[in-house]
Amino acid sequence: MLSNSSYVLACDIGGTHITSAIVHTQRWEIVPSTLTRIHVNSLAGAKSIFQTWAQAINSCISTFDGQISQIGIAMPGPFEYEKGISYMKNQNKYDALYELQITSPLKNELLYPTVDIRYINDAAAFLQGEVFGRELSNADCILGITLGTGLGSAVWNKGEKAFDADLWKDHYRESIFEEYLVTRWFTKRFYELSGRQESGLKDIIEKHLHTDACQQLLAEYSEQLYDFIHHFSQKHPCNHFIIGGNIAKAWDLINKKQDFSAFTINTPLYGEKAALIGAASIF
Repeated sequence: MLSNSSYVLACDIGGTHITSAIVHTQRWEIVPSTLTRIHVNSLAGAKSIFQTWAQAINSCISTFDGQISQIGIAMPGPFEYEKGISYMKNQNKYDALYELQITSPLKNELLYPTVDIRYINDAAAFLQGEVFGRELSNADCILGITLGTGLGSAVWNKGEKAFDADLWKDHYRESIFEEYLVTRWFTKRFYELSGRQESGLKDIIEKHLHTDACQQLLAEYSEQLYDFIHHFSQKHPCNHFIIGGNIAKAWDLINKKQDFSAFTINTPLYGEKAALIGAASIF
């Protein structure tokens, strides 16, 4: 049986999934056989959500020949990371967890309820994992953005841990930035432009890419994303960005609609694995 001193179970929780894996914290590598991804109905009740999360964690543990005593979880905000309290509400995910302390009910569903569970903002975990994995730790500053069911923003400064920039709720146009940059914007705006209801950007691109409605949609989104990147770089003076999340998989299409040349922009090398590495690093 392997020693547990160098192994942390890491989770990345999104609006539609939970991914878990064991991370070797000396080499910052994921143990491939432990990687587990499970769909989550984030609109379900609290108990159902905890059971699904625990299913992924327990499944991950069962594939590992060793003891696990630490679990690091990359969690979207708003969230009280020190106390483990969720404040997500009206974001089309996890409303049932609002103001709940989630550690105890989650532990109740685990095979090893004595584990130490800690949390990190998901955007900060993603950015830190990419910085570690890419060996960019000599850079002075890198900014991270995650685009999916929510808008994540994080800052990494040389010699420090990445932290949540918390810009999702900054004022923009008629509302806040998040309302113009996440999945629900695509589905709502595409319906307004075409009269067609699709579940997300992936479906819109696969079915309607060459339509005027889709091209207008991408052009509008590119402008909105540019405005956010500019806003971010003004608040935290830095021009180097790593942009991830499911929406960033369409970066080649988004990038065609707007001139982002004022910034150095990278898409992820490690993708979802970056957030797992970042989650493990909090120990």
